[in-house]
Amino acid sequence: MTPKTTLTALAAALAAATGFAALPALAHQHGHHAAAPAAPTIVDVSVSTGVHKTLVAAVKAAGLVDTLSSPGPFTVFAPTDTAFAKLPDGTVATLVKPENKGTLTTILTYHAVAGKVTSGDLVALIRKQGGEATITTIAGGKLTARLSGDKIVITDGAGRATAVTKADVVTSNGVVHVTDGVFLPA
Repeated sequence: MTPKTTLTALAAALAAATGFAALPALAHQHGHHAAAPAAPTIVDVSVSTGVHKTLVAAVKAAGLVDTLSSPGPFTVFAPTDTAFAKLPDGTVATLVKPENKGTLTTILTYHAVAGKVTSGDLVALIRKQGGEATITTIAGGKLTARLSGDKIVITDGAGRATAVTKADVVTSNGVVHVTDGVFLPA
């Protein structure tokens, strides 16, 4: 799977999870019709959910806003604020410091895959590969996807399992899948 595919799937997941499908249309101004807004990007959707404040702050600190707003497509596995809160105290505060930008960038790009990968694509791949599918992230790391009942569970390089809690939030440049944990390389 490509990062473009994975990011697209994450966007769709965010929309499905949050009920947010598109940015509201611009209102009429002074009797003239405003131009239709562009479809929301992965960053726009993440900002709008209200549960991805830590992720958005980290994306800004890593300088990845332009990348994740570009045409892509990408599939992003987006940890919620609650997922980031599960990390040891001080982890996020340390990662967003300018001197740790490289490490933060690696962690964030470990959550993204090139291309648009929907949950249906991922389930089909898991089944085709005998119950587990290996995904290569933009960071070059590997994630393992499998099914646990009706949920997709992603295991990171250190063996930590994280569930996709909302799948297929579609954006203009990919898809978002909301997760209940943060992936960390081995």
